[in-house]
Amino acid sequence: MASSTPLKERYRAGMVLSGVGDALAYKNGEWEFARRGEVIYEELLRLGGLSKVVLDPKHFMVSDDTVMQIATAEGLVSAWQEAPNPLQQLFLNVAGKYKDCMRDMAGRAPGNTCKAGCSKLKPFTPNGYIIPFNPKGGGAGAAMRALPIGIFFASPDQMEDLTQVAIECGRMTHNNPIGFLGSFASALFMSFAIQGKPLREWGAELMKAVDTKALTYVRKVGRDVKEEEFTKSWQLFTDKWNSYLEERGIADGHSDPVFPEKFGFAERDAFYKKLSLNKWGGSCGHDAPMIAYDALLGARDNWEELCYRAMIHGGDSDTTGILAGGLWGAVHGFQDVPNNLYEKLEYHDRLTKLADAILAKQQ
Repeated sequence: MASSTPLKERYRAGMVLSGVGDALAYKNGEWEFARRGEVIYEELLRLGGLSKVVLDPKHFMVSDDTVMQIATAEGLVSAWQEAPNPLQQLFLNVAGKYKDCMRDMAGRAPGNTCKAGCSKLKPFTPNGYIIPFNPKGGGAGAAMRALPIGIFFASPDQMEDLTQVAIECGRMTHNNPIGFLGSFASALFMSFAIQGKPLREWGAELMKAVDTKALTYVRKVGRDVKEEEFTKSWQLFTDKWNSYLEERGIADGHSDPVFPEKFGFAERDAFYKKLSLNKWGGSCGHDAPMIAYDALLGARDNWEELCYRAMIHGGDSDTTGILAGGLWGAVHGFQDVPNNLYEKLEYHDRLTKLADAILAKQQ
């Protein structure tokens, strides 16, 4: 799956197309909260379809997902690497960005867990990025904003840093394994996309990394691991993922995925709903990256099909959309994506500049 697209374009597309996936699926809140993909698709066609609809801030503003993703990226490119304890400084910087971005949430439908978590952060206090364990913190709010971590720590030899940063940034609002392992999954998948790792390997590699890198890290830190709900939530995350990989026939990491013969809008809505814990596909830490991954597997190199699978469905579509769009961009760049979907995208320039800043930090 190695790409001939220049790395700079893939970084930019990874950031910009994540915003596209978010804005298209959100549609100012109209489509995110619709419950039937086919109805959304029919409305999209009335607007002219993917080749005609213009994603501009008035009609297709980005949701809280992109705003918080920008905050993650801004934290990563801030001054932290020369600090006496670099990662601790990074965590405090990111915490500050998360608090600040809450001022830009009008009309963007921020989640209650994200809002509550950000209100507890104290970025000017030592360990001020740590919040209490949350038995109900398994939502997708940590997964949705973690892609920049995978861009920043894209090299295989940065796996330790990726693990720590993805987990701790996730815990800042979603201090529950289902929530912060979703952040880890999103960041890891983005690093795989940058590396050019074959798609069919991603899920199996995630399971290995959860059982080794992630588990080793949280045990070493020791925070909250004795909570009874911690163990249950961790097991639930891995059980759900293992079940999904078995169903798709890719648990070994070498086989090609198997999809039902008929897998249209209605069938996808039902499948995504089944994956979720609350019957709203993509709304939890485990199933948001899972549905994005499923869409990538099914769409292959077809951008339009990716949109139908990841962004046009009756679930938490802006979250699965931001992940699938960003991962697609990191693999393919802007290949086959109509200009009308991204040229007038809200925060297009911010996303592009952040991608360039991340690349500059790595050189």
